[in-house]
Amino acid sequence: MNKDELKSRLKSFALRIVVLVDNMPTTISSQSFARQIIRSGTSPFANYRAACLAKSEKDFLNKLKWWKRNWMKPLVGWS
Repeated sequence: MNKDELKSRLKSFALRIVVLVDNMPTTISSQSFARQIIRSGTSPFANYRAACLAKSEKDFLNKLKWWKRNWMKPLVGWS
């Protein structure tokens, strides 16, 4: 997968998250979940965009490693 394909997939994922949240019920509890889903679901695209602005290939890889490490924490229960 090249950079443009990854960017496209991440953007598409973020847009699907927005559509998902827009279709959630408007109860108080679902609004709380919706805010967290928006933050979590759109951050990969934002972090990838930030990595693409890196000044070097080494900086780019470092930013992606940081993103992966921090994104995986909630999935596997790391603290």
